[in-house]
Amino acid sequence: MEEVIVIGSGLGSLTAAALLAQKGLKPTILEQNWIPGGCTTSYSRKGFVFEAGATTLVGLDENMPLRQFLDQTGIQIETRKLKLPMQVHLADGRIVNKYQNIEKWISEAEKHFGGNQRTFWENTYQLSQFVWEASTRYLDFPPSKPIDFLRLAAKARVQDILKARYSFVSTASRLPRNQPDDQFKQYIDQQLLITAQNTAREVNFLFGAAALCYTNYSNHYIDGGLINLVNPILKYIRSKGGTIFCRNGVQQIIKKKDHYIIHTKTNTYKSRFLISGIPINNMMTVAPEIISPGSKRKILTPDKLYSAFQIGIVFKSQRHFESIHHQIHLSEPLPETHSNSIFMSLNHEADLTRSSVPETRVASISTHISNPLSQVNTAWLGAKIIDVLEARGFLRKTDIIYAHSSGPKSWAKWTGRAHGFVGGYPQYHQTKPWQMIGARLDGYRAYQCGDTAYPGQGIPGVTLSGMTAAKRLINDWI
Repeated sequence: MEEVIVIGSGLGSLTAAALLAQKGLKPTILEQNWIPGGCTTSYSRKGFVFEAGATTLVGLDENMPLRQFLDQTGIQIETRKLKLPMQVHLADGRIVNKYQNIEKWISEAEKHFGGNQRTFWENTYQLSQFVWEASTRYLDFPPSKPIDFLRLAAKARVQDILKARYSFVSTASRLPRNQPDDQFKQYIDQQLLITAQNTAREVNFLFGAAALCYTNYSNHYIDGGLINLVNPILKYIRSKGGTIFCRNGVQQIIKKKDHYIIHTKTNTYKSRFLISGIPINNMMTVAPEIISPGSKRKILTPDKLYSAFQIGIVFKSQRHFESIHHQIHLSEPLPETHSNSIFMSLNHEADLTRSSVPETRVASISTHISNPLSQVNTAWLGAKIIDVLEARGFLRKTDIIYAHSSGPKSWAKWTGRAHGFVGGYPQYHQTKPWQMIGARLDGYRAYQCGDTAYPGQGIPGVTLSGMTAAKRLINDWI
């Protein structure tokens, strides 16, 4: 019998597996794909290396989950810190530099959007710092057992309660009043969509602050792609006796009195403990009976989720880009997707490992699709996006030497995620932090992590979800 089965090898799963391995458990990781990492990995095609999903690496600052996880395990990763985290290209052609330094950012925001924005951005930044510090301190949140309340109470601070009130108000309600620039709201909404998966009317200000200040923390790049974030964690897990089996997707889970039976296409496993890193929507297919009634009520339907259209492009370029991350706002939504922006990430110009052709850049480009069940014409949409990139001066069609694209169906096939939805559960104003899906899956020995568990947005969020799941299992049983 296995000690603990971990389903999926996304960053949440790997975080939980590593922390459990540190405590002496020997996790067995089951991954349906042929490479590990889930949505935080890289893959090779035609001699070029593309990112599978996530492209921005945030979370290495003090009090942030990834930093705390790496420090706790001693895992080392090599990164390049980005001088300019992102550029936002507004619909009217203006370019907004997303500086990490809060003072430089406030000056830049007031330069482009006008008005007195200092109070708003100072408060937003301070609240974002609170969110990450409190999230790593309150790993027993959201509470689901009496002992959780006791542990939370022991760590509670008066200022925490005062800050928590921002979970009751929307981000839209906290925006500067009398904002003269009509593109400011579009800027806010499109920034929130990157990490909170929704707009200012729906995202509460507590989570909205963390999302809007994503670039006010150090942003990093890993040569060779994010697979080189995954590999050091896997190496650590293996050094502690853990194992991973790829091409071994889970098809059914049966709960017994004191263990779980896990069926894959080729094997059957028994395990004392279970950690699911796949979306809870997938768990409803393979193991509906082990999901608690409370969690079942919180599962979102496809019309409340997002998928993405994604293109990988390799093109010849001698241009120097000030940033490797670009959000491009559109004057009108893209047909079929209803998206108002395109996000593009480039390989770092000093990283020569992702392309086999000299003087080329590798780009991962994506845009939201408002409903994963939407049907899109991938060839037409890809051509439309390339038209936009050419018109905005990012590339020339004649310089493209390789391109491939994917929509919701391809994304579902690649990741195994139900409906092909991406980015985790969107933030909705009616869902407060304590009402989100927690780490305890069945109230017994099964736990949930990944981007459908609280808080589950971006690399910091999924890392935190793995830390929370591991902490719950350890507190409950070890």
